[in-house]
Amino acid sequence: MKQTLFSILVAGVLIGGSILLTTKQSSGDSASASVDNVSVVDGTQIIALTAKGGYSPRITKAKADMPTVLKVNTKGTFDCSSSIAIPSLGYRGNLPLSGATDIPIPPQKSGTTIRGLCGMGMYDFSINFES
Repeated sequence: MKQTLFSILVAGVLIGGSILLTTKQSSGDSASASVDNVSVVDGTQIIALTAKGGYSPRITKAKADMPTVLKVNTKGTFDCSSSIAIPSLGYRGNLPLSGATDIPIPPQKSGTTIRGLCGMGMYDFSINFES
């Protein structure tokens, strides 16, 4: 009897914890989509992205028809997001444990979306180019 009650209690805690984590993660994704991570310096668009436990923000809106640099920042990144691939650019590389890596992106037409992935395909990000 005690084992049954204990099992039900443990199952309830595990289910409740997974619901809380899923809700927190979903709300974090929408918040990261509204982050202003794009700036223009000397006619070049700079997109800042953080790689640690995934990529943040996951969705970026950028201006089309501009030379662009994707600046990927790491700080103590040990997970698979330290290995980045951008298939449409033919880019694949390993990021430093801490620091910034600049990835040049040629001007993109309006409506183009560039997607990036971690080395294991678990984490992704996208850059949507608009006029």
